[in-house]
Amino acid sequence: MPFSSRPRSLARLAALLLTAAPASLYSARAAPAVDFAQQIKPLLARRCFACHGPTVSEGGLRLDRPDAALAELDSGLHAIVPGDTAASELVARVSATDDSLRMPPEGKPLAPEEVALFRRWIAAGAPWQKHWAFIPPAPQQPPAVRDQSWPQNPIDAFILAKLEEAGLSPARRADRRTLARRAYFNLTGLPPTPQQLEKFLADQSPDAWPRLIDELLASPHYGEHWARHWLDLVRYAETNSFERDGAKPFAWKYRDYVIRAFNDDKPYDQFVREQLAGDELEPPADDAVIATGYYRLGIWDDEPADPLQARYDAWDDLVSTTSQTFLGLTIGCARCHDHKIDPISQADYYSFLAFFADVTPYADVHERDPARYSLWDMSSPDQRRRRAELNEKIDAVRQELRAMEDAGIARMSPAEQEIAQTPDRAALLNDKLQSYLNVSEWQLYEDAKRRLEAANGELRDLPAPEAALALARCEPRPEPTHIMLRGNPHVPGEVVPPRFPALFGDAPPEIPQPPADARSAGRRRMLAQWIASPQNMLAARVIVNRVWQHHFGRGIVRSPNNFGELGVPPTHPELLDWLALWLIEHQWRLKPLHRLIMTASAYQMSSATDQRALAADPTNDLFWRFDIRRLSAEETRDALIVASGQFNPQMFGPSIYPKLSAEVLATQSRPGDGWGESSEPDQARRSVYIFVKRSLLTPLLTAFDFPDVDAPCEARFVTTQPGQALAMLNGQFANDSARRLAERVAQEAGPDPRAQVARALELALLRPPAEEEISEGLQLLSTIQQKHNRDQQEALRCWCLTLQNLNEFLYLD
Repeated sequence: MPFSSRPRSLARLAALLLTAAPASLYSARAAPAVDFAQQIKPLLARRCFACHGPTVSEGGLRLDRPDAALAELDSGLHAIVPGDTAASELVARVSATDDSLRMPPEGKPLAPEEVALFRRWIAAGAPWQKHWAFIPPAPQQPPAVRDQSWPQNPIDAFILAKLEEAGLSPARRADRRTLARRAYFNLTGLPPTPQQLEKFLADQSPDAWPRLIDELLASPHYGEHWARHWLDLVRYAETNSFERDGAKPFAWKYRDYVIRAFNDDKPYDQFVREQLAGDELEPPADDAVIATGYYRLGIWDDEPADPLQARYDAWDDLVSTTSQTFLGLTIGCARCHDHKIDPISQADYYSFLAFFADVTPYADVHERDPARYSLWDMSSPDQRRRRAELNEKIDAVRQELRAMEDAGIARMSPAEQEIAQTPDRAALLNDKLQSYLNVSEWQLYEDAKRRLEAANGELRDLPAPEAALALARCEPRPEPTHIMLRGNPHVPGEVVPPRFPALFGDAPPEIPQPPADARSAGRRRMLAQWIASPQNMLAARVIVNRVWQHHFGRGIVRSPNNFGELGVPPTHPELLDWLALWLIEHQWRLKPLHRLIMTASAYQMSSATDQRALAADPTNDLFWRFDIRRLSAEETRDALIVASGQFNPQMFGPSIYPKLSAEVLATQSRPGDGWGESSEPDQARRSVYIFVKRSLLTPLLTAFDFPDVDAPCEARFVTTQPGQALAMLNGQFANDSARRLAERVAQEAGPDPRAQVARALELALLRPPAEEEISEGLQLLSTIQQKHNRDQQEALRCWCLTLQNLNEFLYLD
């Protein structure tokens, strides 16, 4: 029943309100101030906006704006009367026990604590505040805490203050072996070797822990591991998707750029500017050019049914990926209409898109060759100059040919003209163009074709260029950007200029007209400078939240790509602001941020369970302990290689191809197409170097939740499903790893079965074995040899395979 049609007396309403909640809710002591932005607005967005929001206002009620929410309803009632819960129809409806009256009408009723929030908020005057993320971060003072012994740095004060407020205590410090393994995986994605671990455990100096952190941050493996987090965000892959799923040449150079950037501790603001506008920076260094490979990582349809739609889909991919990755905003939701939740208009969407208007397609759909638009020539200056001259000549001749072809098509029948707009254009022109051109026109056409072939031949004769996948060619004077009505690129509306989203309140950028010899429009540089500015209220928050996420298993904001009103509010907003400003003050460098986080007591807590804390905070929102986590897909594979002793630390260069079974290759439309072969040593390299083919992702990685690479991945799923057990027990890679580990054990421990069992435990679990475990291992070896008639080495392989499947191997803490 809509809000406008409920006849109910105030007396009955008052009685309902008094009986719907315990008296404790009304006591001053049990009713801390309600934060509208953190508690009320997200609740309204989740449970109310579908029927009473920006697009639907049943019963005359809209709850997305304060003026509408406080207005009189169609019935004469008011949903919200500030200071008067008894007169507020909203409270009556969300607390009703009658299903025909209760709101929301579908799904679960609001929880008692959610109803209580509405009551307290209205009783306090229903203050309406701006969404927390749309207010610039404010300087924060670490709060005072009672336990002065626990905090190691300001992070701990923010964590402990909330724990003390909730009457909880932080978990004890983890043991040093656990901390070392945690640090190695969190910073490098690799397990420590037994020697590295023992070295740390033997170091009893007070600064042993921070020195270990510094050693790991200096390791080249740090960049490999943290680059993979970034590659998830930018939907990194080395092929185009769709049926042919063609390769993206030199895409691996972008991956290597990201690894170098993390290892070099490149300031994050520079990292942003290089990816968004590296070609527009002066002078454009090689790494900055390679960084623009960011624009070429998305999917690309080489045979679109609607080329214009495909063009705008590619721009939409850039808008969505850029806004989510760098700003934590879902601007892409405003492509067809104003954003349903956030204050982002459709005009904002297309004004944001206008910054990318000079970004050319990945390739021409008629040629399907990325060389012209997406391969940046990094050869010598002389070769680049000659190649550029030839490319300009080729472009000019192609334009001549296109003009003559269009003249001929204009003389064709309507049916033939329609064919000319499809991928069958080339066949049509080959068959019929001569019939529609006069003799002199045809001679000019043939002459142009000969000149084109000559130029192409000279281009082919030049030495092969040293190329990089990048934004090799731009449109310096792009066409005006229109608001596309209902998102349809065939129905252009009002023209909009490049402009930052209105919610930021920033002045429109002043973009100078490009000079006559410009290669780009200069717009992306303005966008990059704005995003990477200390004044941008979201960029620093978003990246510090991501760093926190990969240390603690979840961000301070649990929806790292969505800081908008439907995102999850931060559990520690003051800490988030403090970290964001700290990063800016420290030149946007991430390595000092890692060190700050990891030297905090909060990071060094154990994962031990406290039943009282578990009952009070089952999802660990307050960080009262360190959450257990399973190794990621890459960490799992790499840990198997390291334990086996076969790890190849070679960095950089073209990607590798793990061996895949014929059954896996057969899942492609053309089995095995585009999948190469790598030597055994190359296959023992880190997983970050595996070729990422969109139509053929590595099965072991996908079993352990490797992400979909068609769109940004803010946080990987962590599933438990049968395919993981099958991969680890029956998969060829896991069994080969167990065999190699058994060979290593036999070599290091000698022929004694007891020594072999113990050494396998040490190598796999990185700790001294217990006597009970050794007995179990010996029993397994005996059973396999005697009952199943296998030799000692095969029995040892089975023992190693068993150890690889233990939770202690696959989980941290």
